[in-house]
Amino acid sequence: MSPDQQYLNKLRDYFAQHRSLPSFSAIAGLLGLKSTSSVSALAKRLKLQGFLDSGPDRRLTPGKRFFEREILDSVRAGLPAAANESGAEVLTIDDYLIASPSRTVLLRVKGDSMIDAGLVEGDILIVEKGAPARAGEIVVAIVDNEFTVKYLEVDKKTREFYLRPGNKAYPNIRPQTSLELFGKVVGQFRKYD
Repeated sequence: MSPDQQYLNKLRDYFAQHRSLPSFSAIAGLLGLKSTSSVSALAKRLKLQGFLDSGPDRRLTPGKRFFEREILDSVRAGLPAAANESGAEVLTIDDYLIASPSRTVLLRVKGDSMIDAGLVEGDILIVEKGAPARAGEIVVAIVDNEFTVKYLEVDKKTREFYLRPGNKAYPNIRPQTSLELFGKVVGQFRKYD
C-alpha cells in the first residue's frame, strides 16, 4: 500500500470519528508529516485523484472518491477457497445502492413478518419512493393508513393487489379501504456488533 493510500485511510478514520477533516497543521500531526507544506502537497495529490476537495471556506472536504471501498475478491458461502487480494475494483456504497438520491429514504425494520425474505428487526431498508413495483417485489405500502413492508402480490381471480408477508406465521393483508405504494425496497443492510 502506498504512503498516500495509508494517509488517506487515516483521514477516512478521522472523518468517520469526527464527521469533518482536520486543519493542515492537525493533519501533519495525525499523519506524522514534518510540515504543512508536506500536507499541502499530499492534499493536492489527493484532490487530483478525486479523494479530497475544498469547501467554500477552503477547508478540506471529502471528494467524490473519498468514500470508495475496495472490493478485494468474492468469498464463498460454501466450501472455502483461496483468497485473492488483488483489489482491482472499487465501490462507493451510495453509488451502488442509491440511483435517485432525492427519492430515496432509509427505513428501519420493526417486527419479524419478513424474516423469510432476509429482513430482520433492526435492518435498514433502502426505499425508492414512487418507484414502479411488480408483483413479487418487496414494497413499503400504506395499507388502511398504516405503514408496512411486504411482498406486493396480485390476486389472480379478482386482479386486486394485496400484501404477502415473508413469514408463514402471518396472514396476507388485503386492504379494507386503501392500499398505496410508498416505494419499492431496492436494498437493505445491517451492522453486526
